[in-house]
Order: sequence, then structure tokens, then C-alpha cells
Amino acid sequence: MTASQDQVPLFHFDTRTFLGGRRPSRDERRALGVAARKAVPVAELARVPEASQRADTLSILRAQDASREQSLVPLRYERMAVSAFTFLRGSAAVMAHDLSLVSSSGVRVQLCGDAHVANFGMFASAERTLVFDINDFDETLPGSFDWDVRRLAASAAVGVLDQGGSKKKARKAAKAAATAYRTVMAALSQMPTLDVWNLKVNADYLMSRFEGGDFRKATQRAIDKSKRSTSATAASKLTERVNGHQRFRNDPPLLVRLSEEDHGTWIDRIAPAYDQYLKTLPPDRVALLSHYSFVDMAHKVVGVGSVGTRAFVMLLESGDGEPLVLQIKQAMESVLEKYQGKSEFDNHGERVVVGQRVMQTTGDPLLGWVKSSGAEGLDFYVRQLKDLKGSIDMTRLDADGFVDYARVCGATMARSHARVGDSSMVTGYLGEDESFDEAIAEFAMGYVKITDLDHGALLAWLATDDKTQERL
Repeated sequence: MTASQDQVPLFHFDTRTFLGGRRPSRDERRALGVAARKAVPVAELARVPEASQRADTLSILRAQDASREQSLVPLRYERMAVSAFTFLRGSAAVMAHDLSLVSSSGVRVQLCGDAHVANFGMFASAERTLVFDINDFDETLPGSFDWDVRRLAASAAVGVLDQGGSKKKARKAAKAAATAYRTVMAALSQMPTLDVWNLKVNADYLMSRFEGGDFRKATQRAIDKSKRSTSATAASKLTERVNGHQRFRNDPPLLVRLSEEDHGTWIDRIAPAYDQYLKTLPPDRVALLSHYSFVDMAHKVVGVGSVGTRAFVMLLESGDGEPLVLQIKQAMESVLEKYQGKSEFDNHGERVVVGQRVMQTTGDPLLGWVKSSGAEGLDFYVRQLKDLKGSIDMTRLDADGFVDYARVCGATMARSHARVGDSSMVTGYLGEDESFDEAIAEFAMGYVKITDLDHGALLAWLATDDKTQERL
């Protein structure tokens, strides 16, 4: 790893302080947050950039195209064009630029970096119970905590409006996310350090908090779906049996199996990369994977903003034919690095993995990273494709259900930030009244207008760009 030249790494460990110094108390850390609030009042967080300040949105998006699979770039824009919400999902780079133009708290935590409401979901804990947490860390980086909160609140507001809700409900959802974040962070600041580190949100607990309504129904559906989401079900959907052997289906451009001619070449390329990956895992996980052998590999398109980045699926089988599907996903420079400082990790796959490990209380046991061979030397992270994973279907939520969902996401984010960030310092900045909540809600509604304008600009460009239309 290489230390950032811009800021002290969040994971920096000072041995001299550890051996001979004293860590500041909760009250002292809270006072630092209060001082930060005086330097940048919470009311400043309500501001969105002026139109004259902003860079051209399409230029920011198209600058990302150069490092992607060119044949898939039109699909990325097609998915972003569906609605204002899908546009927001795919335009993390645009929002990062916009946030750099307005004031931030300066109180640093480990950021998700792309904390919209669709990047939360359920997956299996080490005890095989379902937990609810942030589930996308492609843009993770240390930075000012309010960047995550503002993206979350804006996405909640845009989501409500996309579902046909009123502006009043949209604002309520944004404020609910901010209020939950503030109140949960305050509670965490009073808890023992180890308790905060080990705290997780179980799906069953989530259900118990809501007696009725659309959110409870959507949560139950997500739980039921998650329990059916395993490597076996992934294999059954993505593979077929040919001449007595399982192999990936061919469904271009979404799923493209490696050709028979390339199979031997790929095995030669996979071997050293897989060895690299195993070295990033604890010995017990390596022992687990020793029960499986390689069967097949394919390209698989994923997400909205990620479309065009290199992503593969690898089919493994135990000696008894039990499938295990791994996803190998390209990790590029975080969109936050230009504004929050360079990553301290040389490999962006490692950046993603470390960010996920520190923000999630429990996570994928097979999470690791690798750098590809060859001249490009691309960074990747590796994870299970399915492991009791599922998400809340937001299209099934009414406006009140969306408010409940935004509240849960805000609370969950507070727990994630508090694991490595300083909950007392953040709480000192947030204060005890609703000033922060109101400022975030105001920002969210201002950013709704920006998102609508940017989405409209994308639609206009797609309608007039003949070459793009032909490729779509």
C-alpha cells in the first residue's frame, strides 16, 4: 500500500501514540466536531452548486467511457436513461464533482462513495442469518461523512418522485434518512467501542420494527427471495448442461461465455491470478476453496454505473458437483479520489475490499482482490455472486414505505460510518436539534432539480446523436 500524499490515511496506526500516548475522550472528540460545525455551519450543507459552477454533465460521463468495454457503453446510457433515479445511480462521478463545489463538514469517515438507496440490501452473515447493510463499495474512500448522507438523501427524494410521490413526501424521505443518521450516530457515540464494531442489523430485527405497511411487506418479500438466492440458484439460471458438463449459457451481450478456442488460453491466464487472489484470503477460506475446481468462465454485464467495466463470472464445482459462482469485477479509481485524496492502496480491488470489510460488520467470506496479468494490469475484486443476497424492491413501495426505507438506510449508514469513523466527532458536528436534518432535506430537493435537468440532457443527447442511436 502507498500512503496518500494528500491526507493522513484513515487507517493510519501511530505506534508511539499507542505505546506512550492517550487517546482523546468522547467529550474531547465531540468538542472537535463542535469546532468543525462552527467552521462550517450545518446550514452550508443545504447548498447545491450554481448552474454556472457545474461542469458539463455529459463530458464527465463520457470521460469514463474510455476505460470501458466500448461495445457496452451504449447499454450503460440506455440503463441510465430509463428514469431520473437510474440516471442518479449511474452518475456518481457527476455528484462527486458537484459536492466538491460546495461546503463539506471535513469530519472524515470511511465513505461508501455511492450511497444511494439501491445500494443497500440483504446477505448472509457468518452465522448464516440474514443481515441488512450497504452492499456496494466500488467508490469507497475516506472522506467527509456528509457526502454519503447527501447522496443517500438525494436518492431517496428522487426515488419517491420516480414512484409518483409528491414533493412533500420526497422531502420527508430525505429528511427521514438524515434524522435517522443523526439520532443513531448520537446513540452509537455513547456505546462501548467494541459494541459499535460488532453491531449489525438482522433482517428479523428489521421486520420487528415495522408492524405493517408497504415497507414491511417489501422486506418480507426480500427476505424470502434472499433465502432462495444461492450459488446453486445462480448456477441454474446462468448455466446449462452440455455433454454431461455444466457450462455458462451464451446470452450476449449480458452473458458471453468464453469460446472453446480460448478456454485453454484462459486457464493459463487464470492460474497465476487465482493464486494472487488466494493470497488475499485467510487460510481457512483457502482451505474451503480447495474443495472446488474450475469449470467455466464468462463475461457478465452488471449494474447501471458499472456497465462497461470488465466483469466475469467463474463457475467452480466440488467433487460432488456442488456449484460455487464467483464474480470477478473490475475496480477502477474511485470517483471521489479527485476531490477527497488518493487512495492509500495501489490496487483498487484492495481499496474496495478493505472499505467493505471495515464498513460491514459481517461480509462475504470469499472477498479478495487481484491484478490481471498483461500490459493493462487491471485491478479486480472477487466475491460470491449469490450468497443469500437480496434487496428491497422499491417499485413495490408507496411514498410512506419509501420514507420508512430511507429511515432504515440512514440508520444503517450511521452504523457503517461509526465502525472506523469517530461517532463522537460526527455527533459533535451534527448537534442535537433538527438543523442538520433540514439542511440535508433542502440539499436533496435542490439536487432533485439538478438530476432532472441532467437526465433530460442525457435523453436529448441520445435522441440527437445518430451514432449512439445506431449502437443502441
